[in-house]
Amino acid sequence: MAAGHGRQYYTVEGNTARQPAVRRFNEDEPRKRLSNEARKNRERAYHMDLGYVVFLAAALFIAGYVLIGYIQMQADITTQVETIARLESELNALRLANDEELTRINSSIDLEEIKRIAIGELGMVYATEGQIVNYTNEGSDYVRQLGDIPR
Repeated sequence: MAAGHGRQYYTVEGNTARQPAVRRFNEDEPRKRLSNEARKNRERAYHMDLGYVVFLAAALFIAGYVLIGYIQMQADITTQVETIARLESELNALRLANDEELTRINSSIDLEEIKRIAIGELGMVYATEGQIVNYTNEGSDYVRQLGDIPR
């Protein structure tokens, strides 16, 4: 070990260090003196004045308010998504029930029986050639009747 002015050095043999390098603090070394301005700056940094505390409190309050609002919005969105899913499920169930009812009604209709009652009991007849009037629909979804239909 080579010593000089309170310092230790490594002794290197090959690729390993045999002696740890420890730097000992020498009590005899003079400490650096801080200037008055640097000391005042450090003291000022350690102390918070009232304005800074108010600013930090206001910032904390605003951040808390924004975060609570965000959480409430997320909860509202979740509730709305669940409501939409429930309503879609109800809609699908109603459509299925409606389709089943329509199929049941259509299967229960006997067109031959309706034709027999219309012709036999009500005296209805098929339209003849002169009784059929054709109307053209030019670009509109409905036909407006402007006069009486001829008989």
